[in-house]
Formats: sequence, structure tokens, C-alpha cells
Amino acid sequence: MSKIERITIEFLFKRYKIKELLKYIVFSIIAFFSVLSFGQTSGNSSNNQFVVVIDPGHGGKDPGSQKHGYIEKRIALNVALEVGKKLEKNKNIKIIYTRKTDVFIPLHKRADIANKAKADLFVSIHLNAVDNLQPHGTETFVLGGAADNEKNLDIAMKENSVIYLEDDYKETYNGFDPSDPASYIGMTLMQEEYLDQSIVLADYIQKEYTNKLKRYDRGVKKAGLLVLRETYMPSVLTEIGFLTNKAEGQYLNSEKGQKEIANSIAEGITNYKKALSNYQDEIGEDFANEIQGEGLHENIRFRVQIGVGSKPLETAAHNFKGLKGVERIKEGEFYKYYYGNTNDYLSIQSLNREAKEQGFPEAFIVAFENGEKISIEKALQKKAN
Repeated sequence: MSKIERITIEFLFKRYKIKELLKYIVFSIIAFFSVLSFGQTSGNSSNNQFVVVIDPGHGGKDPGSQKHGYIEKRIALNVALEVGKKLEKNKNIKIIYTRKTDVFIPLHKRADIANKAKADLFVSIHLNAVDNLQPHGTETFVLGGAADNEKNLDIAMKENSVIYLEDDYKETYNGFDPSDPASYIGMTLMQEEYLDQSIVLADYIQKEYTNKLKRYDRGVKKAGLLVLRETYMPSVLTEIGFLTNKAEGQYLNSEKGQKEIANSIAEGITNYKKALSNYQDEIGEDFANEIQGEGLHENIRFRVQIGVGSKPLETAAHNFKGLKGVERIKEGEFYKYYYGNTNDYLSIQSLNREAKEQGFPEAFIVAFENGEKISIEKALQKKAN
């Protein structure tokens, strides 16, 4: 068992106690890193550079949280630049910033920067603030649905409310309303393929905060954060502390605090990259033979959903940006369009990436058992003999 598998399993048992997901998580990690090792991922493995997009939250006309004279956008930018400075010491890592100055960048454009760069990781840096002045500590988020609980939903609403500052935000985000809990339902579909890797990255970062800096650990959490929904790679949003806690705010506003926090984030990213490299080394050139058949799942068909509409559309390639073999299925009042049809999860991941590259950025994988749609989680537990 590889290092990354052990880390993932230990993490999930400790934090979530979900034994029924064990086989699925292990296979997901294997599938992700094996595909990456063959240069088929959206990242930049072909030129041996590991691309990390660092996203300082807020900026410009959006100051973020403000308390005790501390301003989120300034601290987030300082920390982000320091993270990049530390990571750039590794010649195999390329850093891209969504902003390097005090400017306003819409959420969707932050994600666009990462997607266009075909980044390997996206890390967004923010600071917490609540009405109660006592809460403190660090927490790191991956994309979740309606949010695990009310507190996480509140954080998502606060972070997403920045889109009110954008022109035509309703059109840009397809009617998404940050203040409406119903808008958060189903948000995980966009990041489903990268969720496990995002959790691993988030845990590495949290471990650095708590083990090295002894910051209070608020854990790895899920929330419906728009900036994470729009990216197509493992992505996290890390809240590095509370400005509303005077002592913690003072620490985060200091040069010492910012450098220490930045070092933790950089080390978390570095450890994630090392684990990935170790896994690839362990696999070696014989991996293709060893993995053959590992992606097959009994009585399961995987497809890539690329669109939905109320009227039937001819499934000719010219209607789907050149994709051949698109299938139309009527589900309720709507017609859904699927690309690919296989029981091999590795193959469907490749087709999903292809669909996105061809101009369907919201494409995602779905699973069917005997013609009935089931969750990906359930599907991956049904290995073929």
C-alpha cells in the first residue's frame, strides 16, 4: 500500500469514520494518480512543472472581513505572495497568482485563470470573521453540496456574497443566489472527480497549521463555495484564522504570523506533491499491466453528462462540438445528453476530460446499474471479479 493510500485512509477514518467508503476512496486515489502518471491529466506533467494557482481572497472594492483595524484582503495577499515565494524555490513548481496587487477579481475569473493554466492545484486564501469574538483557529474547505451544517453554509454564503459586486452575476453564475440555500444543492457535481484529492491536500495543510504552529484545528470541511465549483483540478479554500479574535487577528496581521502561516500552506502543498511523486515512483513502468482490469465494475455503465434541455436535439457530432457517439436519454421532463458508455472508470475519466477540453466545462461522470442511475460512490464499490 502506497503512502498516499495510507494517508487518505487514516484521514478518512479519523475525521469521518466512514468505513463503507474505504474501497471507493482507495480506488479513486489509485485512478487519479495513475492517470496523472501517464500525462493524461489537466495539469502540466508533460513539461515536468507542477502548476499551483494561489488565490488571495477578495481585493480592490471588496475588502473582505474587517475588524480591529485588520483587513482581510491585505493579509490574504501578503500570505499568498509569501506562499508563492517559498514554493518558487523548487524549480519544478510554477506559481500563478489570481492577483498580485489590490484589485478586484470576480470569482469566475479566478477559476478561469486556473483552468486556462491547466493547473495541478488551486489554493484560495481567506480569513474568518464572526459576530462572536471568541472563535479562533484554522479550517480548510473542499467543495460540498448544501454544506455539512448550518455554520458551513453561513461561511459559504459569506464568501459567495462577493458576486453581488459583479455586473450581471445572475447570468454569469446561471441564476445562483448566494443567500438562497436551495442554490447550494448539487454543487459537488462539478468537483466530483477531484474531491478525494482535494481532501488529501486540505488535510496536509491543516496538519502543518496544527502540528508545526500549534494553531487550533477546526478541521477539513465541506461547503458550497463558488470559487471551488468553477475549477477543474483539486481545489481548497483555507481560512487561516479569525480577524474577529483580537489576539489571532494581531498575529495574522504581523509579519511573523503571515510568514509562518504561508510556510504551513507551502509545506502542505509540497508534502502533497511529494506523496504524488512517491506514488508514481512506486508504480513504475509496469503499472499499466498491473492496473489492467482494476477499473472495471460489475453491471455498471459510466457515462459523461454533457448537457440537458427541455427539447430533443439531434445527437450528431456537429451539435456537440465534434464529440461522436453522444446519446440522448429522456429523464422526466428533460432530455439529457451523455458521452461515452463503459464499465471502466479509468476510461470514463479520460472521456470526461476530453469533453471538458472540447468545450463542455461542466461535464461530469454519472453511473447506471441495470439502467438505473446510482451514485458514483455506490458504483465504485461494485468491482468486477
